[in-house]
Amino acid sequence: MALTLYVDSARWRAHQKSVIDQFPGIVPVCKGNGYGFGHERLADEVSRSGSDILAVGTTYEAARIKDWFSGDLLVLTPFRRGEEPVPLPDRVIRSVSSVDGVHALVGARVVIECMSSMKRHGVKEEELGMLRSAIEDVRLEGFALHLPLDRTDGSDAVEEVIAWMDRLRAARLPLHTMFVSHLRAEEQARLQQQFPQTRFRARIGTRLWLGDHEATEYRGSVLDVTRVTKGDRFGYRQQKVASDGWLVVVAGGTSHGVGLEAPKALHGVMPRAKGVARAGLATVNRNLSPFVWAGKQRWFAEPPHMQVSILFVPSDSQEPHVGDELVAHLRHTTTQFDRLIER
Repeated sequence: MALTLYVDSARWRAHQKSVIDQFPGIVPVCKGNGYGFGHERLADEVSRSGSDILAVGTTYEAARIKDWFSGDLLVLTPFRRGEEPVPLPDRVIRSVSSVDGVHALVGARVVIECMSSMKRHGVKEEELGMLRSAIEDVRLEGFALHLPLDRTDGSDAVEEVIAWMDRLRAARLPLHTMFVSHLRAEEQARLQQQFPQTRFRARIGTRLWLGDHEATEYRGSVLDVTRVTKGDRFGYRQQKVASDGWLVVVAGGTSHGVGLEAPKALHGVMPRAKGVARAGLATVNRNLSPFVWAGKQRWFAEPPHMQVSILFVPSDSQEPHVGDELVAHLRHTTTQFDRLIER
């Protein structure tokens, strides 16, 4: 009995191919928990695709993945002086977001991040003059721009990249390769047409691995079902059951990532109203679980345990049975499954 990730492998790989075909020179990204699939599995998929490079989040991830992928590894987290040294092969490329970082990486392969409208990290326009001498001591693989997902101010992603290309050119810096994130295929094509001497390489993770939602599905096995009547006490805190129904123990708890939820950016009145409603219900211990039974997302009977969750299914619903599987709407990047089954 397990929390299982089912993968329609043919459909999943067909989606990967469609993304790869849209973005010539794509740099697949494998970071965190490997987008729910694990580092080893995604490294194998990237090798299967024939890519010469794989992007990872940290040097620690690079140290693990180097044994599963034989091509270049691009570390996305920028280098900082004083960071813990991690033994890595020469095929690892470091991201750098400061002139000081470039000076500290003599002889290394580097990608220099430019400060985009994300304002997260990157070399600023006024620092470009200092880069000319700094890059003489490194092996420059290119520059990079990490762009925002949403542009609520109406600005244009392509124009932002063009502006940086002009700045780099004015500073007499080499423009042979530009790594970009969060561009549409047609936007990258426009840039490639305007700057034919520069190779644009899109770093893509979520869209590549999770872009086809129908290719994957989490399911939790029902481990126990107990009939309860209104007023019965149950669980660690001995709460009372609000009405007749069943307590359903299903595989999938906090160790799997069940119950974890990342903050969301809400736009519009209705999403905000729903967020307020959910918060109000949570104050009276009413929390909606990710598990679906008989077409409805079911409530947690109590907070999820380490490896299981207890749900309440009312008596007017179909009775679950041990061995049934409940679809679970879980976030891939925060979920750890017990097993993966391809179909």
